Amino acid sequence: MSGHSKWATTKHKKAVIDAKRGKLFAKLIKNIEVAARTGGADIDGNPTLFDAVQKAKKQSVPNKNIDSALKRGAGLEAGGADYETIMYEGYGPNGVAVLIECLTDNRNRAASDVRVAMTRNGGNMADPGSVSYLFNRKGVIVLPKAELSEDDVLGAVLEAGAEEVNDLGDSFEIISEATDLVAVRTALQEAGIDYDSADSNFVPTMQVELDEEGARKIFKLIDALEDSDDVQNVFANFDVSDEVMEKVDA
Repeated sequence: MSGHSKWATTKHKKAVIDAKRGKLFAKLIKNIEVAARTGGADIDGNPTLFDAVQKAKKQSVPNKNIDSALKRGAGLEAGGADYETIMYEGYGPNGVAVLIECLTDNRNRAASDVRVAMTRNGGNMADPGSVSYLFNRKGVIVLPKAELSEDDVLGAVLEAGAEEVNDLGDSFEIISEATDLVAVRTALQEAGIDYDSADSNFVPTMQVELDEEGARKIFKLIDALEDSDDVQNVFANFDVSDEVMEKVDA
């Protein structure tokens, strides 16, 4: 999910140890399978596949699961599904714009899951194009802060096309044009800087500031959406202050 970056970062940490771990693994595996089918199973020659494998490894997905997904995607092992990407648009509580990215082999099931999650949690579906214009496709890289300063990170990636570096507390977030994602990620590698994930995401152009009640409602909606096996990513244009975030966490 994307919206309030600190919330996203916290969620990723929790996802590895909570009951949703299996669901997270399944989504990461699906990404690998689709990337291999679309761009070939050569990791070095397929940047999307490289990033999908890297992200799965960072989340401790077993190597044998990764290898099987690569083989299914390449057609070397039976059991691969014919997935398609579908985007749904809607509005959550407090008028928050929501983009829901599905990767599914059953369009009807995905549409039903998304609609049910939205209507049960104060959301409404919207027509295609009525929400997506509030977002831009961007490259988003998240890396652990460790001993790094913001200047260290900026110095490594600025010439590669990075637009901004955001401090998320325990980590940094680098934003670039989606077309510069591979160049920025490569610049980090050449500088010997480790990173957790490199994704092409939808980043909002404007954000809705939420209070504690509004934050709880939107997090509940996003959790319900992400509970569907067909939903890969949820992007939303909300922002939550650190003070509100602490109350929600408590």
